[in-house]
Amino acid sequence: MNTAVQVTMYLNESDKWREILQTLRHENIAGASAFHAVAGFNGRSPVHTATLVEAGGNLPVVIVFVDLEEHVSRVLPKLFKLAPHRLIVRENVIIEQGAFD
Repeated sequence: MNTAVQVTMYLNESDKWREILQTLRHENIAGASAFHAVAGFNGRSPVHTATLVEAGGNLPVVIVFVDLEEHVSRVLPKLFKLAPHRLIVRENVIIEQGAFD
């Protein structure tokens, strides 16, 4: 078993989430996914909910990525600049299966 760091970023559609994913790819982070929520809120904002006719807006987007401590520490300052004032959570995890390759 390997230990790693998992980072979860709570964003909105209007944030630079695509640029963040590209930055993670460019920095050779082991793996990342962006999840588009159907409803949610950030901070003290009201709850935003998706509808079938909605083509964009302020719905939540969550990015989760996992890598070794040294890689996460290297990339986090760039992410802080791309997503100022957004909630970013970092936690230590154990890789039960799979590898960084």
